[in-house]
Amino acid sequence: MFQRILVANRGEIALRVIRACRDLGIEAVAVYSTADRDAAYLRLAHDAICIGGPTPAQSYLNAPAILSAAEIADVEAIHPGYGFLSENATFAQMCRDCKIEFIGPSVEAMHKLGNKVEARKLAKTARVPLIPGSTGKVENEEEAIEIAERIGYPVMIKAAAGGGGRGMRPAHNEVTLRTNFRNARAEAEAAFKDGTLYIEKLIERPRHVEVQLLGDRTGHVIHLWERDCSIQRRHQKLIEESPSPHISNRTRRKLCTAAVRLAKEAGYYSAGTCEFLVDPDENFYFIEVNARIQVEHPVTELVTGIDLVKWQIQIAAGEPLKIRQDDVPQRGHAIECRINAESVEDGFRPSPGPIDELILPGGPGVRIDSHAYAGYTVSPYYDSMIAKLLVHRDTREEAIAAARRALSELHVHPIKTTVPIHSTVLAHADFVRGDVDTHFVERSLLPGRTPAAV
Repeated sequence: MFQRILVANRGEIALRVIRACRDLGIEAVAVYSTADRDAAYLRLAHDAICIGGPTPAQSYLNAPAILSAAEIADVEAIHPGYGFLSENATFAQMCRDCKIEFIGPSVEAMHKLGNKVEARKLAKTARVPLIPGSTGKVENEEEAIEIAERIGYPVMIKAAAGGGGRGMRPAHNEVTLRTNFRNARAEAEAAFKDGTLYIEKLIERPRHVEVQLLGDRTGHVIHLWERDCSIQRRHQKLIEESPSPHISNRTRRKLCTAAVRLAKEAGYYSAGTCEFLVDPDENFYFIEVNARIQVEHPVTELVTGIDLVKWQIQIAAGEPLKIRQDDVPQRGHAIECRINAESVEDGFRPSPGPIDELILPGGPGVRIDSHAYAGYTVSPYYDSMIAKLLVHRDTREEAIAAARRALSELHVHPIKTTVPIHSTVLAHADFVRGDVDTHFVERSLLPGRTPAAV
């Protein structure tokens, strides 16, 4: 087992990894930017090293600075958390070259799965269902039109190196296809320095369902069931839950075993997530693999009782995964609300600034993952999430009730948060029935419309 680990991230995930290290008896070394010098979790680390200025490029995306800190701290491994450098194969290779273990999948697996075009090819080999579309990258508008006419409109243009909804554009006819092809390419080049695009058939009213995977270096891979992430806005997830409502146990098992097949085909180890779209007839289609721990991993931890971050660390240290597939339970129902510092009434405009008052909810079945505290200042430089509010109860109905109660207890002042949208969703009759899809928020909760509350 490792003796010292560098935590190359910030916020609640840095705190989460530090706690896992403490549970395992490992010394955790934190890094921080000048904007995060007052982060409370730094006091829980064995040591803390400043790696640069407030912008991500100056600090958490500054691979040389992070590796220099790792050398100074004399660590054996680096945990990248999520975001920033967590899916950067070049950074993982730099760690390998410096004889520092990267706590995540192998560089080779990251290359296979990091590019969506290559990941689709791998999925086809693993007999994982794919959305009809281009077999590889699409070079120009004319080729895009030819593919769209073959598979039929509407279609979705996607960036091969994309994520977070960037480089994605729908098209319902040739005119919008031409315009959105150019826009998607420009956005992908700006966001990822890679303008490679591909095209898929646009699935109408899909659910977004993802499968949590865990594998070791011996090739043993298991799934930890699924999470439903259909409640999102502009491809950004707002609420996640497990189990997914309104999919049959037969579909659930087929979905999960398909994800395991793909992971084995890629030689994948560590924690990872295989994402799918599920249509109203329960046909499912591969989207991508997130080769890292995800924001919503506690949802799975609650229903399975398995600590994903601890297992990430143990697998990276070479320990075999001692959990067999038949040993993985799916107990009760868990829901996560991502609490962001954003003003819902102002179009989800970021709301950075000091938190003068903070009261966190509690009671049966409530879990809060947060780095925020009264006196903490939400920085304008980073993602606006300040907390993850989770509940776990025996049934979905009880979980919804507990989540609504917990949201009513959460008090953050004076900054704005996304609590109002979460409360509205959880009170909506369609959500209570489980009758939602990825466009539910835009379609049903637009400003000026009265939700069908229960």
